[in-house]
Amino acid sequence: MNPLDDLENVDEVPDLASTEPQTHPVVPLPASGDRAPARRRRQWGGERPRKPLPMVEQPASTRATWLGGFAIAATVAAWLAYLVSTVIAGFVDDGARSSVFLEQTVVYVAIMTMLTFSALMYLLARQGALYRSRNHVRVPRAEIDAFMANSRPSLTVLVPSYCEEPDVVRSTLLSAALQEYPGLRVVLLLDDPPHPGDPAAAASLAACRRIPEELNALLGEPLARFEASLAGHEAAADNGGPADPSAVRSLALDFRFAAQWLRELAAGYPRTSTSDDMMADEVLGGLAEDLAVTAKALFGALDDRAPVPAERLAQLSRRLVWTFSAQVSAFERKSFSNLPHDANKAMNLNAYIGLMGRSFRQVQTRIGLLLRPTEPDVDGSFAVPGSDYILTLDADSILLREYCLRLVYHMELPGNERIAVIQTPYSAFRGAETRLERIAGATTDVQHILHQGMTHFGATFWVGANAVIRRTALEDIVETSFVQGEEVRRYVQDRTVIEDTESSIDLVAHDWTLFNYPERLSYSATPPDFGSLVVQRARWANGGLLIAPKLRRYAKAARRAGHRVPRAQLALRFNYMASISWASLGLVLLLTFPFDSRLLSGLIVLAALPYFIAMASDFHRLGYKRTDVFRVYAFNLILLAVNLAGTLKSLQQAASKSKIAFARTPKVANRTAAPALFVLAAYAIVAVSLYTLHNDVISRNWSNAAFATFNGVLTIYAIVAFIGLRNSIVDVVLGTWHWIRVPVPAAPPAKAPEPEGERTMDWESVLYFGPDHAGDTVVRSAPAVSHAPGPRRGDTRARQR
Repeated sequence: MNPLDDLENVDEVPDLASTEPQTHPVVPLPASGDRAPARRRRQWGGERPRKPLPMVEQPASTRATWLGGFAIAATVAAWLAYLVSTVIAGFVDDGARSSVFLEQTVVYVAIMTMLTFSALMYLLARQGALYRSRNHVRVPRAEIDAFMANSRPSLTVLVPSYCEEPDVVRSTLLSAALQEYPGLRVVLLLDDPPHPGDPAAAASLAACRRIPEELNALLGEPLARFEASLAGHEAAADNGGPADPSAVRSLALDFRFAAQWLRELAAGYPRTSTSDDMMADEVLGGLAEDLAVTAKALFGALDDRAPVPAERLAQLSRRLVWTFSAQVSAFERKSFSNLPHDANKAMNLNAYIGLMGRSFRQVQTRIGLLLRPTEPDVDGSFAVPGSDYILTLDADSILLREYCLRLVYHMELPGNERIAVIQTPYSAFRGAETRLERIAGATTDVQHILHQGMTHFGATFWVGANAVIRRTALEDIVETSFVQGEEVRRYVQDRTVIEDTESSIDLVAHDWTLFNYPERLSYSATPPDFGSLVVQRARWANGGLLIAPKLRRYAKAARRAGHRVPRAQLALRFNYMASISWASLGLVLLLTFPFDSRLLSGLIVLAALPYFIAMASDFHRLGYKRTDVFRVYAFNLILLAVNLAGTLKSLQQAASKSKIAFARTPKVANRTAAPALFVLAAYAIVAVSLYTLHNDVISRNWSNAAFATFNGVLTIYAIVAFIGLRNSIVDVVLGTWHWIRVPVPAAPPAKAPEPEGERTMDWESVLYFGPDHAGDTVVRSAPAVSHAPGPRRGDTRARQR
């Protein structure tokens, strides 16, 4: 007998928070191995555990918005004053002293103009976020429940995963399954090789394949109780009027049951990382707190003898059923030979989206297992359900409660029919255990603010970690091609590894819009070490230049159509795609080239000052330190080579018209080894800064000497704090060893001697491939099998130490 059932025999129900935990048979969450991985040791300078930021941003004050506008005006005024007083006046007074000085002036002014433009775009997007925070009003939950009672648009959550750890995948799927959405389907898109040779990879894949079944069993027990209760509440709602007090009491006990069930699940949840803490405390614990508060409210209504409409009781009962009714499944495109196997996340999504809403049967052929379209009622066929909306969710992200409900409700409101993508830009998990993770998380949280502000100017970009997408919009931009006779549908472009950015331009070019919902409802993992950070940021830096021409074509087409793209929107989009490139190149020139000291002026420093002050203010508002603005500058210095490499890779792709494999951000228990060249590049910045300082002191060029000192000191700090002296030496030695070591190729297996006997025609190949195989003769033995593709380049499992 369940201990919670005893509550039905007492008049007063105690506060759940003040009672001792009660025993409840919760299905245990299996570990991915025999032992749970050890938790990373917290570094000095890491972030102490604390509650995440509020879901709804505090409205900006009038003073904050005025100061934001003043910062924009001050930046523009200082830059114009610099041009007039330093550049134009200098040429008017003294003329062009030499061609060398003229060339230096042109290059220096171009660099500073682009850097100032990026600072201005930061301030502009930030200002838009301040305006939106003042205008947003949260929709009452009762309004959403009433809407969903009559209109239930279908939603499918797609979670692409490549070689992710089972514990990471489990957290993501569970956060999606508990989304309180009617008829929710959650599909894990496993992209691992189906038959890995590595035993550890095979065990990890097997564990991931078991997760859907485990979660369905986990949620099945509470679901059975709530479905039995829902029938009675819906029958009472059909009769109308107030609900019977016994029905109110029964529903209150159901909510209390669910809250206690979730709290016990949270108490036993394995905690090995900050994402596990977030999952246990905010997803499970936060949902439990919401349900417990609702239970209290129902008991309060009973105490006051207040009539509760039977319809509202049915809505609340549906909420319990929706919370636990998600169906979780898995799909592996590489198990089928006729589906695209391109090594990127976009084609993993495209392969499944192309199947949705159709029926198929499995056919075993000479080249392997195929999926063939068929009629729904054919024996042996199966259907891939269609969906009005598709939620794409990275396997290292989690969603907070009500994400799906609130975003789909907004999409369904009158006037929002042309919104193609809605999302909440993800935030970083709190309690970062390393110094680098804390600063990387700070930049992520600031980006949340900027993305919210870009929506104010109509310049929203699909961020990619999470988004709800309207299916009709995807059908509007789909590109269909045929590869070896098989149809390939591309809903999400895979030309670059930042597929979400390119697809954003495709959507707006087809007259769709994108929207950032002004709440904080999603979180994603942040790299904890320099090696994994390099993989992530190199991916982010690659592709923007390839997409910029598409933005230009969109702007020209809009102008020809008679509706010019707003300048603010165009500037924000262009800065988002290309600023990494020009900022990296510009900073390299400033660090290495000895520009004439006459070009440096206090006015150009004054133009950058509002940017740094605003960023420091944003850090403080987000719970970080104002001085973190200097740590972020140091952080960007050691990423300079990474960003520059991504820019060069974009140019290489443009020249060769080729694609590169999607590089998954490693997630390991210890740390990921960084490429030696990127570590050496950080030391090179220190060496160049010291050399520049020496020369500037001799020539008494004090302004350039101060700049070199500033960069040198902060780079040394970044090497010590973010990379680690010992780790940097190990990575350089390891990288050098891998560079000079020539691996001995494995000898091919010896062919077995051909058996004596009659050799026959391979009739299977003739009938499947065609008559051109008629001359090929083989000895028939075992049936042919299709081999899984090898590991994708640039996306193998990280080395662990």
